Amino acid sequence: MQEIKFKSTLKRYAGNPLFAPETFPFCKADQIFNPGQVMTPDGRIILLLAVVPRNGGGARCHVAESRNGIDFTIHEEPIFKIDREKKFGNLDFHPIDCRVTYMAEDDCYYIIRPANSTWGCCALLYRTKDFLTVEPMEIIALPHNRVPCLFPEKINGKYVRLDRPYSLGAPYKESYANIWISYSPDLIHWGMHRPLLKRGYAPWNTLKIGPTVPVKTEKGYLEIVHGVQDTFVGWRYSLSAVLLDLEDPEKILGCMNDFLLTPETDYERNGLIRDVVFATGAVADHATRELKIYYGGSDTTINLATGNLDEIVDLCLKGE
Repeated sequence: MQEIKFKSTLKRYAGNPLFAPETFPFCKADQIFNPGQVMTPDGRIILLLAVVPRNGGGARCHVAESRNGIDFTIHEEPIFKIDREKKFGNLDFHPIDCRVTYMAEDDCYYIIRPANSTWGCCALLYRTKDFLTVEPMEIIALPHNRVPCLFPEKINGKYVRLDRPYSLGAPYKESYANIWISYSPDLIHWGMHRPLLKRGYAPWNTLKIGPTVPVKTEKGYLEIVHGVQDTFVGWRYSLSAVLLDLEDPEKILGCMNDFLLTPETDYERNGLIRDVVFATGAVADHATRELKIYYGGSDTTINLATGNLDEIVDLCLKGE
């Protein structure tokens, strides 16, 4: 069969989707999408799968782990589910879209996820050592802010994060959906907020833009971003990349003008939400120089796309 040449820079795994609602083993599901992702020090890949069951009961997140990045074992018991008796009460609603950061100096995984409620969308912080139990820490972002992402280490003695505050209810073109950076001494108290990257620097992100968990490379922090374009037939979500300075992450070293991945296949174009590729992070194998991005397709499936780490960094440096 002749290989189809797509416009996207990343290469899609031929066996996509990796996860689909009809193959989820523990319940009938309508969605399995937007996974949190991280590589452990011993080389395992951990995904936090967002699952929406067909029979109700609310969204939940299941842990999946793999040695080769393709064949995953899914934990039957969710690591997150709606539980109004726990620390965050009624704010702890609709657990999806986890952002996972491993910090070697703490030997701990930190998980941030959005909490949608009648109070608005805030951000909840958890930590875990083993992905079997999680400890709730604190609410670390006021509404409306659903995508804070932690850097994998302290910089100049402070924890650092990227996020995308926005004005819900306003027309999206007036929602100020841009990326900001901020700092903390303890992961709980955040300040020194600074604007970092404004939407609209390319056609694929004219409506809004959002961050993922940064990946440290020799030349800078590689930041995979999603952007949304408002078209005549609806929104279109794409992925691209930015490179930030290692010593001063407020300094943008380079920014791709083009996208890395944009909806082109059936599983990206047709589903619950059309024309969506969406990621919360990326997994870098520094030995092989491969970057794996596990992403949601149309808010319905989980898929894999790969690229060369050095090539993507160079594409950022060649951008404006």
